[in-house]
Amino acid sequence: MERFKDYKTLAFERRGRILTIVINQPDKRNAVDDDLHHDLSRVFYDAHDDPDSDIIVLTGTGRWFCAGGDMGWFQECIDDPAKWRRNVTAAKRIISGLLELEKPIICRVNGAAAGLGASLALLSDIIVADENVVIGDPHVKMGLVAGDGGAVIWPQLIGFARAKELLLTGRMLKAGEAAAMGLINYAVPTDELDGKVNTLADELASGATWAIRWTKTVMNLELQRLSTLMTDAALGYETVTNEMADHQEAVNAFREKRKPQFTGR
Repeated sequence: MERFKDYKTLAFERRGRILTIVINQPDKRNAVDDDLHHDLSRVFYDAHDDPDSDIIVLTGTGRWFCAGGDMGWFQECIDDPAKWRRNVTAAKRIISGLLELEKPIICRVNGAAAGLGASLALLSDIIVADENVVIGDPHVKMGLVAGDGGAVIWPQLIGFARAKELLLTGRMLKAGEAAAMGLINYAVPTDELDGKVNTLADELASGATWAIRWTKTVMNLELQRLSTLMTDAALGYETVTNEMADHQEAVNAFREKRKPQFTGR
């Protein structure tokens, strides 16, 4: 595990040629802060270059997958725009790292997947969720543009009409709903989650490695083209909304456990 020894917020497990990446911030519901954002911006490149794996599984520790942005981190980025700008570069690398990873990646969604957490799941190749979890992209509920992959991947999975409704409202979906509309592959009972993920991973691991990798690579070319076309604009608009009063109001309201009062400023 020498390649992965200096990660602060991710843990790693191996089972044969299967590498599992575990988001490991249970005290924060695996929410995204500076350390996790930085780790995610490089881990998929390291996984790509790892000579000892052919299949990647992405999951979270404990009851959480990834609950989106940490409120303290959001406030830091409001107070220090330079921190936000640095995170824009990292956000681009997270998206490109996932899309350029040739190895198949199975997302084991063991808990809520919100915001960037949802993007991590949906930019994976096969998504298997506990039927009790919810998934969604509530960027707009935080007064932010859905800049970190949501605007790219949601329409490709479920079409523009459904994607627009869900991204513009920030509504969260139960896993069963998400599976029924084709947003994710499977929603399974809690006690069947590991079995389903392991069966899929083993099936891929026993297949023709390079045929599988490069078939994925070809399919992802269109997603890479769309991401190249859209991500700079999406993150640019998100940067503007990071500096708006509505975003600060959303952070305040979340901390005060009340409904935000948006003003359009």
